Amino acid sequence: MLAFYRMLYPFKPIFKWLNHEQAPTKLFTHREFAFTLQGDVYLRYNSFNTADELKKQVCALNPTRFEIGPMYTAKPKDKKTVRPAAFSPLKRELVFDIDMTDYDSIRTCCSGAGICRRCWGFIAAAVDVIDSAITEQFGFKELLWVYSGRRGIHLWISDPEAMDLTDEQRKAIVGYLTVIEGGKEMRNKVNVRMGPRGPLPPSLQSAVNTLDNHFDDLILDDQDCFRSDEGWESLLQLIPDRKAVDTLRKNWSHASQRSSKGAWADLKKHMKDYPAVVDDIILQYTYPRLDTEVSKHRNHLLKAPFCVHPKTGRVCVPVDAKKIHKFDPSRVPTVHQLLRELDAGASADSAAGGSAWERTSLKPYVEMLERHNATISTRVRQDKIKQDKSW
Repeated sequence: MLAFYRMLYPFKPIFKWLNHEQAPTKLFTHREFAFTLQGDVYLRYNSFNTADELKKQVCALNPTRFEIGPMYTAKPKDKKTVRPAAFSPLKRELVFDIDMTDYDSIRTCCSGAGICRRCWGFIAAAVDVIDSAITEQFGFKELLWVYSGRRGIHLWISDPEAMDLTDEQRKAIVGYLTVIEGGKEMRNKVNVRMGPRGPLPPSLQSAVNTLDNHFDDLILDDQDCFRSDEGWESLLQLIPDRKAVDTLRKNWSHASQRSSKGAWADLKKHMKDYPAVVDDIILQYTYPRLDTEVSKHRNHLLKAPFCVHPKTGRVCVPVDAKKIHKFDPSRVPTVHQLLRELDAGASADSAAGGSAWERTSLKPYVEMLERHNATISTRVRQDKIKQDKSW
């Protein structure tokens, strides 16, 4: 880990991403960093003036990971010397967290901490829906999707309007985007209509249209969710017509060969008078399952991009939302792989300039962050030009 931090971690691109400008601003100098050390020692309220200061401290502590929090009204390292009333979170990226374990009741290929290319389809469908909603309905543009290193994905939104959101406004956005609610004991987790046959809100109807194709490929073909007794019994729990439930249960329990496609075709025949039920089932099985607590509060901390997951060794790399369905978490570089690549090229590249990460498979991911930073920088320049003209 120490070698990774010293030679490969992209501290300067991370600084530019958080700071929005070349010269340090309060977006960085008043930003909280928290470190997790060996033995689960947790150090909060650290802050730094430059990327080099951050790197120096990270290399000194050699944390298993570190997290990023909000920009405060005072430097977090000075927290103990300022009045409590003068220390509060001021700005923060709007963040979202989607974790694969929330799909354990549905996916058939893996469970718990496991994740494979197949069940990544649930994450990919979630990214399609959330990315579209955030950009088209809220107008945010500066979205950075980051693989969590194990079984999930994070979204960081850096638009000024997102950074300035209050906790109440964040809760409102999360509430607007939340469809799947309730624990294991709740069978029907979708409750978004005015009455059992009422229309879906236009935003959710758009999501259903997007998820319809995912449902066939993911739920019926790949995961084959309704093939087993347990699978189709769970499906029957979502049907309000008891007569249809009894008929379908009888047919499916006596079927010599079962398939999810066949079960779904049977269900839709019996639900011709209940189109809302079909749409709600699609939502329950494929709509994003958000960890809502992560998004509601400005003072929430979230793992920094390019940290290494301690269980898998994989780096938390940015992901292109437009290519999310081609992303394979098992092919994400690990810290050991990157150091081997660096060693293999040490003699040939000893005289080469630039950063060490450019000589490893980390390069395309850092370049993705730098392209994102360029978008932010362009917006900052344009805002300054507008301000100058207004004067």
